[in-house]
Amino acid sequence: MRIKRFAAGGVLLATGALVLSACTPAQAPGAEIVEGTSITVAWNQPFYSANGSTSFGNATANNNINYMTYSGFNFYDNTPELQRDESFGTYEMVSEDPLQVQYTVNEDTQWSDEVPVDAADLLLQWAALSGAFNSAGFDAAEFTDPETGEFTEFPEGTVFFDSGATPDSGLGLVRDTPEVNEDGRGILMSYSDFYVDWELAFGSPLPAHVIAQRALGIEDATEAKQAVLDALQNGDTEVISQLAAEWNTGFNFTEMPSDTSVLTANGPYQITDFVADQYITLQANENYVGDHQPQVETITVRFITDPMAAVTALQNGDVDVIQPQATPDVRAALEGTEGITVNYGEGATYEHLDLQFDQSKNPGVFSTLEARQSFLLTVPRQEIVDRLIKPLNPEATVRNSAVFVPGANGYDESVEGSGILDMYSEVDIEQATALREQAGVAEGSEVCLLFASTNPRRVSEFELIRESAAEAGWSVTDCSSPEWGGLLGSPGVYDASLFGWQSTSLGVASVGPNFETGGINNLSFYSNEEMDAVVQELNTTADEERQMELLMEIDRILVEDAFGITIFQFPEITAFSDRISGVDSSPLAPTIFWNVWDWTPTETNISEG
Repeated sequence: MRIKRFAAGGVLLATGALVLSACTPAQAPGAEIVEGTSITVAWNQPFYSANGSTSFGNATANNNINYMTYSGFNFYDNTPELQRDESFGTYEMVSEDPLQVQYTVNEDTQWSDEVPVDAADLLLQWAALSGAFNSAGFDAAEFTDPETGEFTEFPEGTVFFDSGATPDSGLGLVRDTPEVNEDGRGILMSYSDFYVDWELAFGSPLPAHVIAQRALGIEDATEAKQAVLDALQNGDTEVISQLAAEWNTGFNFTEMPSDTSVLTANGPYQITDFVADQYITLQANENYVGDHQPQVETITVRFITDPMAAVTALQNGDVDVIQPQATPDVRAALEGTEGITVNYGEGATYEHLDLQFDQSKNPGVFSTLEARQSFLLTVPRQEIVDRLIKPLNPEATVRNSAVFVPGANGYDESVEGSGILDMYSEVDIEQATALREQAGVAEGSEVCLLFASTNPRRVSEFELIRESAAEAGWSVTDCSSPEWGGLLGSPGVYDASLFGWQSTSLGVASVGPNFETGGINNLSFYSNEEMDAVVQELNTTADEERQMELLMEIDRILVEDAFGITIFQFPEITAFSDRISGVDSSPLAPTIFWNVWDWTPTETNISEG
């Protein structure tokens, strides 16, 4: 299992059965870049990877930027509804049984270095997301730096794409090498079984020619692309291992890289400046040919971890758009500020606490069901909601499902059937103490809790959890870090974690990677054969009634295994200055950035440009 990174606002995860709605602004007809215009956005965590498809790079802080620099076959608007981007290319199901999908990139679609986007890019993306060439039995966790969460050097010849691929979901079901179109601009993928979320299986590709140039030392872009095709079509594992290593780590950087080829983009924007822990700047990509033509010439994302500091920066005119963690202080500070539009809502992120089943800092502390149940019985969920969330949303309630959003179809039935209310409806110190003793866990045993040290709300949650758990004989200690996201899933670093899952799609099967054995979002070293069977069936089931039953089964199994505990749905605040219009956040990631091409500079912006 490998590490998954998350932004302080929440982690990237597609949650099924999400039902939300909003209005969608139309693309401005004939939109053109307004020369000299710039917008500055505040975000709460620095960028560190241009490959959001790895377990290391898959974080909101990264994918906000990657969304602006990479294009693909589809995207979600803020309805939310899946939209096809046929200015990039087309895809179609050519057969349902067996499932076959044809992808074709448009002839004029190109990278920022004017190299065409073509079948080499798509085939390498398939190889990465399918894991078809991954070395059998290889455990990447043994080659992970516990200080950073990054890989150390693999044994020579090892093929391992760090995409969290599993053989029974997504492109893992495309086990045979796809056929390349005669024109070299597309591929035909054949699935071994039907996959319910086939439209979501194929994300934006990375530049295959750049990967091959860097990994194989090939200068010519055309030759580099051909080397990728040859290696993958011929199963040349020696070359593929080099491509995989570059794909895994070559796009990780925390400041402006010396080799700027890793900044090659095919989206509306391209990274042009990056100062560690301060800001990253993107310029309109002059070689972008798609429909999402930007109007703002330059976008700078400043990294401001303190939500109140982000508010102050907006009020002072240092930034133009913010979406800080919602707190009563943030809301109060924004109220009545002239020249600023403030929108409130409920986001698609939910707070939760997970327990490590294995590889924890204090070995074996949560190896028994009784120990896990004991600790979860001490989590003061209602008190957390009352103190920290209701001041922002008086209607806020405790969230009791890991699958369904409160109010969505299936939520009430799943909560009723999972057993969560029977077990965890309220704190029970007496039962928690008895279960701890039954598990043979000594009084005062340590539970090191990982969370974001720069997040005021999580600091408050930690204190409430620590005080409550102490009453049942647990000693909760502070494992917080400003780099908490890089430590999630790292062996031997913590015992429990407190963070948020953020939805990126409405995919039915997308909840599985959190809980299936080896799933990309399974950070707890959790494994249950019954869960794996449910997830496998969910991946291949088109019947909506059966899908609902399977999703409820996931909730039930999680409660039975004391996997962790859900706490609340995030309140959301978006604020922006009168220097910009067109900002209309989506409930799904990348929230405020989903329609960056619709952002329109105002006359104030133009005059200052």
